[in-house]
Amino acid sequence: MDKRKTKMCLGLSAVAFISVACTAGYIDINRNPYGVTDDEMQRDGYAVKAALLGIANGVISPDVNTAQFTECLLGGTMGGYMADGNAGWNNTISNYNPQDNWTNVFMKSSWIIPTVYANYRLLHQVTDDPVIWAVGDIIKVAAMHRVADTYGPVPYSKIGQNGEINVPYDSQMDVYRTMFAELDAAVATLMPERLNNFSPSADVIYGGIVDNWIKFANSLKLRLAMRISYADRELSRRMAESAVSHEVGVMISNADNALFSSWGTDGNTINRSVEYNMVKAHEDGSSCTTQSGDSHAAADIVCYMNGYQDPRRSAYFTRSEWPAPAETYIGLRRGIVIPNHNTIGHKYSGINIDVDDPVCWMSAAEVAFLEAEAVAVFGYDMGTDARTAYERGISLSFEQWGVTGAAEYISDKVRTPGAYNDPSGANSTAAPSSITIAWDDAASPEVKQERIITQKWIAGWLLGNEAWADWRRTGYPRLFPATDAGNKSGGQVDNVAGARRMEYPDDENTSNTANYQAAVQMLGGDGDKMRTRLEFDCKEDNPVYTGYKGL
Repeated sequence: MDKRKTKMCLGLSAVAFISVACTAGYIDINRNPYGVTDDEMQRDGYAVKAALLGIANGVISPDVNTAQFTECLLGGTMGGYMADGNAGWNNTISNYNPQDNWTNVFMKSSWIIPTVYANYRLLHQVTDDPVIWAVGDIIKVAAMHRVADTYGPVPYSKIGQNGEINVPYDSQMDVYRTMFAELDAAVATLMPERLNNFSPSADVIYGGIVDNWIKFANSLKLRLAMRISYADRELSRRMAESAVSHEVGVMISNADNALFSSWGTDGNTINRSVEYNMVKAHEDGSSCTTQSGDSHAAADIVCYMNGYQDPRRSAYFTRSEWPAPAETYIGLRRGIVIPNHNTIGHKYSGINIDVDDPVCWMSAAEVAFLEAEAVAVFGYDMGTDARTAYERGISLSFEQWGVTGAAEYISDKVRTPGAYNDPSGANSTAAPSSITIAWDDAASPEVKQERIITQKWIAGWLLGNEAWADWRRTGYPRLFPATDAGNKSGGQVDNVAGARRMEYPDDENTSNTANYQAAVQMLGGDGDKMRTRLEFDCKEDNPVYTGYKGL
């Protein structure tokens, strides 16, 4: 089997199995999406499959443009995984001067909230099986927490049945509290049925295996628990400890990973997104080999992995076209004046992803790093020690990506992230960090956190929105700041601190005025600005504010 067919972990994904029609931005759920009869829809879980896939379509969208905005231009750049490669863009998130149509997608795209809720309603129409409903609840949480992590307060508990959002917002912490309750309720529903699996044909993720859905729900609960570790320590501790101590527990092996591989005719939308405007041939007719256009591998992740001589580089990146003595893999820096792609930009390493590659909603490696941080930094009881969890996370990642050499990598006490030597001569800068790989029990909690989050970030390649949330919460990994010329915010966003959230869609202040204004009051700080910190972004000694200014 091709190892790349089992490895990808880009965040919760979905497929275009159902062709969705939109009216005024919302899904017309009265239209049969398959053009078949109701009896045919019920056969072999067909209707259930359609609805579950429809809910999942609200995350990494089967619509390529939507996926490009959420995964590449937002999560990819803010998480340090991707760099914009299109010099024709004058208003970008990575340059901190985006237009509304770049930042409103998580709330306003018909492919996200309306898709989730219309299909959630459909699920409750086509079956009364509480097990299926519980699975739908888990997927909804996995989809919607990314929306809250982008803006802060968002419509959630009062969203209309078809996804209408002209309703009161919930605070970010209230969204999390509701999600914890939903995940606990889903697990409680599934537990008595854990040995009674449902139709494999209805579930392309776990083939109807109930135990796997319980593990996924508990793992999501752990993810969200650690997200609020600075905002509500006691709630974070209770949720994290209950997730791992549960009878079924969390993901512990790559066999537990939530993999999705049933793509429609368009294929993997991340692949399609990064290849937009790709240079296919040089002036002499020879082929361009970097395989990326609008997005390339970011200098941040490449420099860390070059410094560590990380064996996963060939699985993550394509080789650059810069000649020796340049490194084999050279990322493009984020937050710069984007170079011309035809003459310069196409030479930087691309993203190694194929049109039929699967994605992974969440991995056992991520869970191991969550446990490591919970123990090492916050003293939670995870039923393991921090070293064991940390080293297990690295080993699981190497296994997930089909790469050998984990033991040698884990024991390395010397290598550190590399400097960025830009072959174009325009944007070179010093190494972002001096953090090493090998675990050190004697290190301070702060150093332990940097070590854990750095390796979690590397293991979570392309799960950009998750990486951005970790970076805002902890300050790690240390990322390259925007350049003075590349920061086009007019002083609104700091080069180092970067964007802390996305601004609400422009029309919320006119179409949902009172609720929008209440949400702005919940935000506090500077209000509806990219620089405003969210509730989980409250670490007092976050190094983006206290250190590494001079890169």
